[in-house]
Amino acid sequence: MKSTSLSLIAGTVALAAVTGFAAVTVPGDGGTTEAKTATRLPVERSSLLCPAPGLSDLAETTYTSFTPTGSGGGEAGTAELKQSTAADATGKDAGKDKKDKKKADSGKPVVSLKEPGKPATADASGAGAPALVGTATGRLAPGWTAQQTTTVEAGSGRGLLGVSCTVPDTDFWFPAASTAKSREDYVHLTNPDDTAAVADIELYGPDGSLKSDVGEGITVPARSSVPVLISTLTSEAAEDVTVHVTTRTGRVGAVVRTSDEETGSDWLAASADPSGTLVLPGIPADATSVRLVAFAPSDDDADLTVKLLGKNGAISPVGHENLHVKSRMTAGIDLKDVTRGEAGSLLLTPVRSGKSTPVVAALRVVRGKGSGQEVGYIPATGPVGAQATVADNRATGSTLSLVAPGAGATVKVTASAGSEGGEQVVKTYTVKGRTTLAVTPPVPSGLKGGYALTVRTESGGPVYAARTLSIPRNGVQMFTVQTLPDDGATVEVPAAVQDLAVLDD
Repeated sequence: MKSTSLSLIAGTVALAAVTGFAAVTVPGDGGTTEAKTATRLPVERSSLLCPAPGLSDLAETTYTSFTPTGSGGGEAGTAELKQSTAADATGKDAGKDKKDKKKADSGKPVVSLKEPGKPATADASGAGAPALVGTATGRLAPGWTAQQTTTVEAGSGRGLLGVSCTVPDTDFWFPAASTAKSREDYVHLTNPDDTAAVADIELYGPDGSLKSDVGEGITVPARSSVPVLISTLTSEAAEDVTVHVTTRTGRVGAVVRTSDEETGSDWLAASADPSGTLVLPGIPADATSVRLVAFAPSDDDADLTVKLLGKNGAISPVGHENLHVKSRMTAGIDLKDVTRGEAGSLLLTPVRSGKSTPVVAALRVVRGKGSGQEVGYIPATGPVGAQATVADNRATGSTLSLVAPGAGATVKVTASAGSEGGEQVVKTYTVKGRTTLAVTPPVPSGLKGGYALTVRTESGGPVYAARTLSIPRNGVQMFTVQTLPDDGATVEVPAAVQDLAVLDD
């Protein structure tokens, strides 16, 4: 055997001793060390992106950063959200020269988290607050969550706008956007990396693709954010539009900021990946209007059964028991006040069990009437899984919705320590199968400041969740809804098997 082969064998044996994952087979010796099964380990690095909140000079924004306790150990690490560099829809820097950009990139963090289990917060005022780019490492990375909450008390953009800061990706679906004359919807694209990203934006209305050339090849400069007004991408006005964001190079965080003349503003987060079965949790009990928007991205039409999962079980909305979604067309139905005073969630399943066509979906929810109307959005979401967190909660105004679309489940909800004081509180809830349990979540004892809620599945399930935050202003019950999919605190590390027979002469 050559010396090179001996060196590789020695190196592999050393790697196996250190990691415990590798199985080593030396040619000719007949001995094998069995590989261990795959295991889950805490992530060591996380990235989050918060869109620019600027709507008006009246905007007041709170950022909340949080990592749950018990998600991981290891080195202390950091979790920081810093200012991005503003850019316009052409990808050019908006009023910043190279010196200004360098100063913004190297400036101190807007929010810096010091320890797991206790939120860190920061505030910003006015229309000029930039998008934020964030990274967490070490023991602050597993389950790291950030929320951006903005209050605008007057004007066309009024409302309570909440969004969980997004993980960068290459593919996003946004049903329930619009190019109607009463709407002003922007796609916010934020690039976390040190090289430019190039994105495409496709729009689909009730009759299919809305033709547009200007939605192709949008450059998002390094560590910058670009807002794109979607009504400028097409000449067609449509009440229900599905926005599809993809990247040709790089990755971005994407979220849609909606604004309506009558119902105000909120953020529309991306739907869960296309699936034949979708859950949209947390419709407020006092919703006065609920509109379901769905889109089928494949070559096949989708036929869906629509169920409302309420406190006592599942019912079919009268007149809307089923929804037909044509291939590559956006379908919308008005469910009106479907909850009728009882909080609920929507479950979409294939009409025929043997025919499942993937769809994406979102709800446009309105509370109040007349000048007191306020809008919020609920996209289809993934299950809580092992753990999910929502970062910004106040002493009052939060409602937590827990949904078990199949078997019943038990979940543990932890209210973290407060950002300025208070001790964590833990409470366990049992959710019956095919129901929605809406509760006022626990509040930390001696709370000062804001706090986070972490939901963990103890048994049964799967469980889906959403948190509604309500803040009354000037007679309007302003609100925003954030879903709680699994926070990805751990990652599966596969076992590795080394076959060194290829080194045998």
